[in-house]
Amino acid sequence: DLRRPYRALAALLGCAASEIAITQSATAAWLSAFSSFKFQPGDRILTARAEYASNYIAYLQVAARTGAVVETIPSDAAGQLDVAALERLLSEDDSCKGPVRLISITHVPTSGGLVNPAAAVGALAKKHRVPYLLDACQSVGQMPVDVNEIGCDFLAGTGRKYLRGPRGIGFLYARSSLVEGQGLEPVFLDLHGARWDAASHYQPFPAARRFEQYEVNFAAKVGLGVAVEYALSVGVGASWARVQHLAATTRRGLENLDGVTVRDVGEVQCGIVSFSVEGVEAGKVREALRGRGVNVWTSKVSNNTRLEWEGRAE
Repeated sequence: DLRRPYRALAALLGCAASEIAITQSATAAWLSAFSSFKFQPGDRILTARAEYASNYIAYLQVAARTGAVVETIPSDAAGQLDVAALERLLSEDDSCKGPVRLISITHVPTSGGLVNPAAAVGALAKKHRVPYLLDACQSVGQMPVDVNEIGCDFLAGTGRKYLRGPRGIGFLYARSSLVEGQGLEPVFLDLHGARWDAASHYQPFPAARRFEQYEVNFAAKVGLGVAVEYALSVGVGASWARVQHLAATTRRGLENLDGVTVRDVGEVQCGIVSFSVEGVEAGKVREALRGRGVNVWTSKVSNNTRLEWEGRAE
């Protein structure tokens, strides 16, 4: 039953199954949503300092192509997105600046334990009537994520991380009222996302289906559905409590070791624990831990959240 993954994801995220698209990857999902906005010169894209590299590259590409402006929301003293600063950016009355066309942030950056205040951002997006795109690759499956509580209009996620599903499959939540109300569609449609109803005309399919393409890994699609159903059966709330306990225990242990610095920031921290060892290159730490049966990964600034990590060094 190939509708099963849609129903499972809808139950997980708190939306209608018609608002779910299943894609070849989270990157494909995110790009299809981002590409549906038609930016004009001066339009502003607001994002966070801890933004994933692939997303930021897309912002820069669109800015160079259209004349849109990318603005980074400052971080607060805790290291997370500064909600008060976002409010100021959305409220400023400056005739020299264009309108804020999109708020686009990463919920949980790939390189640390930070959890950005996604729901607070959603409240401001709704207040100022600005569309809101959330990259939730690291948060869906790890913690409860409800699109209505968060208030996002688009949410992109993957099967292969905290949902423990197959690689090569992703998904997108697309709020029907925004998609239909603004006539949003991805930069490229195929015969799965639109109907060729006349020689010189096409009609996008309703809701999220327009963000899908015909070719997708059907085995991975089924596997994604099974993984989501498993997460629901375990209970994301219960697993989130366990993840937080294990991560906090790990951080306390690392903080007690000479020469080790825990790098995680934010008022709320997740299951990703980042640290460094004084005088030892990260790759060598990884090799030493692997030899003891401990799996860790290294994070390169250029591949992850450049603005955040370079800002810490200032």
